[in-house]
Amino acid sequence: MNARTGFSVSRYAPERGTLARLTARDSVLRRLDWPILLSSLVLSLLGALLVWSATRGRTELNQGDPEYFLWRHLLNTGIGLVLMIGTVWLGHRTLRGAVPVLYGISLVLILAVLTPLGATINGAHAWIVIGGGFSLQPSEFVKITIILVMAMLLAAKVDAGDQLHPDHGTVAKSLLLAALPMGIVMLMPDLGSVMVMAVIVLGVLLASGASNRWVLGLIGAGIGGAVLVTALGMLDEYQINRFAAFANPELDPAGVGYNTNQARIAIGSGGLYGAGLFNGHQTSGQFVPEQQTDFIYTVAGEELGFLGAGLILALLGVILWRACRIARETTELYGTIVAAGIIAWFAFQSFENIGMTLGIMPVAGLPLPFVSYGGSSMFAVWVAIGLLQSIRVQRPMSA
Repeated sequence: MNARTGFSVSRYAPERGTLARLTARDSVLRRLDWPILLSSLVLSLLGALLVWSATRGRTELNQGDPEYFLWRHLLNTGIGLVLMIGTVWLGHRTLRGAVPVLYGISLVLILAVLTPLGATINGAHAWIVIGGGFSLQPSEFVKITIILVMAMLLAAKVDAGDQLHPDHGTVAKSLLLAALPMGIVMLMPDLGSVMVMAVIVLGVLLASGASNRWVLGLIGAGIGGAVLVTALGMLDEYQINRFAAFANPELDPAGVGYNTNQARIAIGSGGLYGAGLFNGHQTSGQFVPEQQTDFIYTVAGEELGFLGAGLILALLGVILWRACRIARETTELYGTIVAAGIIAWFAFQSFENIGMTLGIMPVAGLPLPFVSYGGSSMFAVWVAIGLLQSIRVQRPMSA
């Protein structure tokens, strides 16, 4: 039995050719979830085209090279694929033993953001500038860490057969470990990432079988915390303005409401088929700010129309559907919790990003998974895909 993959290997088995080994029923390639992999790859490549369209005329950003962001997005996608392969090779069970180390590294990185090493981009002091045009947003990787550390604690006694459900003490410990990095991220302040992390925690608790009292209590605490944060003035002015613009889009159409109004104009002008790639007037006219990152969906809506924008939704739907199957079919609670945390993350972040471009959600500065430009986000989501693939690959063949 191979400890990493969980597959049986006989020393007396006849030698098989490379092609036969790769295509055998018990091979890793055959056991991968190809709909998830292909959907993620198509989204990333489609994102490269949309990022290219949004930035090819932005000389103040692309350093005079129209293809600057195109190649960087493709490079980020390539690195993400390598990270996914590495995650599958290591396996989610191996990473389970390394969770304390990963948790410590995550804390060090987000604390470093609060030191002179940190940098402010788009109003959030959430970045570490590495140099050479590269920067790191540690909060993206904290999402993975929270999923893994909570799954490790909540599933330990259940997978060992000692309990049917996590006890109250275990749930409390897991929530404390999740609250620590969330509190640090809130100090940046990176409210969008904290919102995603809160939804992840809820998804993890629901999947773990913890008492519903914890879920209801957490929702109540979240509402109370939001009121307290607002009352204490912990939010920056730009964050307050974003919520005000969401509540009243006509409040300041040339100021805080400008982004959302221009985004809706861009998407609405696309019609059924769109204006064609590189032919969007809002995009080429640079009317939508941050269009290569947070508002990338507006490029799809304007240039690819309802059909192209709908394709993005369909591909995200395939990823979530297959992830739900993986969560349901795995035989260990640890794998179920990890998959559920990723589902909650992808579902909420996609809904928030697309929703804010349509004006049905407040602007929160969250990228669209796989599509938006950004190395940290791209790396994190591909590691998450690697975790999902590992859970599927390592399940029993009869499952």
